[in-house]
Amino acid sequence: MKRKRICRKKEIEILRSGGKILAKIIEKLKKEVRPGITTEYLDKLAEEFVSSFGARKEKEMFCTSVNEEIAHVPPSNRKLKAGDILSLDLAIKFKGYYTDMAITVPVGKIDEKTKKLLEITKEALELGIKQAKPGNRIGDIGYAIQKYVEKNGFAVIKELTGHGIGKEVHEKPWVPNYGKPGMGLKLKEGMILAIEPLVATGKGRIKNTEDGGYKTADNSLSCHFEHTIVITNEGPDILTKI
Repeated sequence: MKRKRICRKKEIEILRSGGKILAKIIEKLKKEVRPGITTEYLDKLAEEFVSSFGARKEKEMFCTSVNEEIAHVPPSNRKLKAGDILSLDLAIKFKGYYTDMAITVPVGKIDEKTKKLLEITKEALELGIKQAKPGNRIGDIGYAIQKYVEKNGFAVIKELTGHGIGKEVHEKPWVPNYGKPGMGLKLKEGMILAIEPLVATGKGRIKNTEDGGYKTADNSLSCHFEHTIVITNEGPDILTKI
């Protein structure tokens, strides 16, 4: 993993353009999610969408995690069913810089507990992002996420984290979804972070899937939301905002 970087204004503008493209692609993919399709179908669409915007996507940069699957699950011939939830996690490269984004969407109608899982994870991301400002520390982000998730009866996945991003998809620092206020690396203007709460209805423990991804060890549902942000003196700026 590359060391943490402070991005210059010109680099941030490229990342901003890439983030807008990524958000548009995720929104287009979201509209295609329905019962009966496979995640391979979504992967083919992702390839088409990314190319149409003049960006690049490596094969492993699009992950489609269903229900108990957490992250890094590659597209497959698995068919989506009504009541499933699907995490769409995509990183693209635009003019030499990466942005990363994830959302979890319902497949048809879902029950109230599952709706709550999606709502709480998305809100936890928003709370974590609010802590990404100069002078704060990595622990402030993780603490805000963990406190809100656990208060609402869910568990954060501690073994998978957010990260720095820019010239590489994964750069320092790690951005855990748990922590203590005032602890960890001090945040500075110009840092680019991918903040991504991963939340489960069960205990939050993980195990490997056969295709190289991760799933919950107790087969409980898992949810994933992610944004790429830049830290500014005015506060966090979401580069992948829809």
